Amino acid sequence: MTSVLVVHDQSLQRLGLRMLLAAEPDLIVVGETASAFEAARMAAELRPDVVVMGGRASDADGVEAIRRITRPAGPGDHRPRLLALTPTDDESYAYAVLRAGAGGFLLQDATPQELSAAVRVVAAGDAVITPGLTRALIETVREQKPLRRITQEVELQTLTHRERDILTAVASGWSNAEIGRRLSIAPTTVKSHVSHILAKIGARARVQAVVFAYESGLVQPAA
Repeated sequence: MTSVLVVHDQSLQRLGLRMLLAAEPDLIVVGETASAFEAARMAAELRPDVVVMGGRASDADGVEAIRRITRPAGPGDHRPRLLALTPTDDESYAYAVLRAGAGGFLLQDATPQELSAAVRVVAAGDAVITPGLTRALIETVREQKPLRRITQEVELQTLTHRERDILTAVASGWSNAEIGRRLSIAPTTVKSHVSHILAKIGARARVQAVVFAYESGLVQPAA
C-alpha cells in the first residue's frame, strides 16, 4: 500500500485529488493541506511515501518547500517522493521543481489514470518522464552556462562504463525491469547501480539523475 499526502491550495481541487487517489485499491491518502510549507511539517510527521503537490502550492514560492520535503536530514532519514502538478509547462519552472527534489512533473490536465500511474511510478523510485518534461530539460540544457557544464562533465568522470550505460537508460525513461532486460542483468542489480550513481553525482532522486545526464552531455538533446 502506497501512502499519499495531498497538497493543493484550492479546497475543491484538493478534495478531487483525495477522492481520485483514495479510490485506487493500492493507494491510501494519509493527509491533506492547502499550504506547501505546512506540507513539509506534515510529511515529517506522517511519513507518506508520496506527496502530490498542485495549485499555487507548487508555484515558484513552493520550490523551497519542495526542497524541505525531499531533502534528508541525515543518513537513513526517510523522505517522501514528490509529484508536482502544475497548470504550466514552463521550462524554467519545471527545471526548478526537479532540481529542488521532485520525482516527477505532471500537468494538471492529466487524466485520473495518468495521475494514479504517476504516483505509483514515483513511489517506486522511478522518474515520471513526459514529453513536456523532456522538452523542459532540453531547453534548459541548451541555455546552460559553460562553467556549469564543465562541473558536470568532471562529475561524470566518476561513473564507471556500466553506470554510464544505466544512467543513459534512466534518462531515456526506462524502468529498472526494462534496463535489466536490455542489459541482461537483474533488476536488483540495476537498482544497486542506480543508488551508486545517485550517491556519486549528489542526486536525491532518480529524476535528478535524468537532469544530470542532460547537463553533463552524457545524453545529447535532439536538434
